[in-house]
Amino acid sequence: MRFLFEMNPKSKKNTGLSKNKWQTILIFGFNFLTMKKIILISLAAMLVLASCKKPDPTVQTRLESLIPKPVSVNATGGEFELTAKTIIYVSEGTPELFSIAELMADGWRSATGLALKIEKTKTPPPSGIYLSLGANDKALGDEGYNLTITKRLLSLSANQPAGVFRGMQTVRQLLPAAAESSSLQKGSWKIATASIRDFPTYGHRGFMLDVARHFFSVEDVKRSIDLVSSYKINQVHLHLSDDQGWRIEIKSWPKLTEHGGSTQVGGGAGGFYTQDQYKEIVRYAQERFIAIIPEIDMPGHTNAALASYPELNCNGKAPQLYSGIEVGFSTLCTKKEITYKFIDDVVSEISAITPGPYFHVGGDESHATTKEDYIPFMERVQDIVFAHGKKIIGWDEIAISKLRPEVVAQVWSEAENGKKAIAQGGKILMSPANKIYLDMSYDSTSKLGLHWAAYIEVDSAYQWDPATLVKGIAKENIIGIEAALWSETIKNLNDIEYMVFPRLPGYAEIGWSPESNRNWEEYKVRLGRQAERFRVLNIDYYRSNKVPWQD
Repeated sequence: MRFLFEMNPKSKKNTGLSKNKWQTILIFGFNFLTMKKIILISLAAMLVLASCKKPDPTVQTRLESLIPKPVSVNATGGEFELTAKTIIYVSEGTPELFSIAELMADGWRSATGLALKIEKTKTPPPSGIYLSLGANDKALGDEGYNLTITKRLLSLSANQPAGVFRGMQTVRQLLPAAAESSSLQKGSWKIATASIRDFPTYGHRGFMLDVARHFFSVEDVKRSIDLVSSYKINQVHLHLSDDQGWRIEIKSWPKLTEHGGSTQVGGGAGGFYTQDQYKEIVRYAQERFIAIIPEIDMPGHTNAALASYPELNCNGKAPQLYSGIEVGFSTLCTKKEITYKFIDDVVSEISAITPGPYFHVGGDESHATTKEDYIPFMERVQDIVFAHGKKIIGWDEIAISKLRPEVVAQVWSEAENGKKAIAQGGKILMSPANKIYLDMSYDSTSKLGLHWAAYIEVDSAYQWDPATLVKGIAKENIIGIEAALWSETIKNLNDIEYMVFPRLPGYAEIGWSPESNRNWEEYKVRLGRQAERFRVLNIDYYRSNKVPWQD
């Protein structure tokens, strides 16, 4: 103020400046202050506009399109972005989380071109991606997770490593579909900010692949495991033997694969997995927190075994190998001791290389076995399987025999058998053929599949609830669901993908998401938004007209 007063021409103090010079100085000073104020106001406005910038609607839409639908999602309207500086941090002392981080980072590096370094840390980082255990949240169980995403940090915590892996599948869907590409893609890698709390409704969410009617390579099985694991499936059931082929090496009975594995439906070359190849499949599944369930069907569906070892027949004669699709004509000789020696050896060798808890004994469609023979046979088989440290699953027919407690009856045909299992203290795995058999055709125009149980379009596949489908089989009796793909008409990987997708994401949601969160009209929109992901992953899917696909 003193400086301005001294420059004032009306001041009594003589400054030696003319009137015109005083006016110039005053005008300059006024303009300078005004311009400074304008600049400051403009900068403030720009900051306000930047803070009010609307998030990318595509990024937010991905948050609304997750399958399976999480228990709760609270969007916060911002964006987290993977950049060249993003580091994935893993809490120290958690090697399984480090493996998960490597698996996810490897999957993203090719498409994004980002380094995505992985580092161990003792404390939560201020930015990047942070994976940790110790959520100490009983409701999450072994597979649930908490996911908190801010503009700087994506934090994923769970009680167990399986929960972190399931959470990372959610993160995959929050990224652009292009992140799934195996080649470098242009674009930004943004994820909507939110808090997500999520855990499964059922602990068992399965997919069955029949490798006996048609044989599929190790790589085909791995590809199938990859695709189903991305929707939080946690069990893969391999149907390893049937009339048309025996598909796993049994070293004590080598002719099972040498002869019994040499054909398939239609008379093709067939094939089998060596025990080392089977171990490779098991390991690959374990990395994705999936348990392999091996099935050796008995006493029926056994022609390939009978053709390989005639002593397993009551008449001691070897039948011809079979390449048709009829069922119910074969049976092991249930009164011969060699039969139980055979079963013990098979169960022993397979159990030794299967870390998962279950062994599936089949038991279905044994029309050539009398009931009087079937019942004591299945009771003795239970003793064999339990002696090798495994829990038993069998198709629902096993419930006509006396079951040990906790045996799981897989209900596919006769609900009454399921009720018999429950009455004996058993549990239920829901696989109703008219709802969840993936080999059923979509409609009458389908070139693949059968329709003896039903035509199963995508809407019909989704609109049912395991806990209310059968009166007398309640949620507390059910361990989960399994979608089964029988392969009478399925010859290659493209056929597998076409019959599995887009129905499997719906089955995964039935197994994972609360029934109260599920609605077909809302779900079909989310499913339609998976089209781009299917395209990038090169999935040969059925483009149902029931779904509003968004490409």
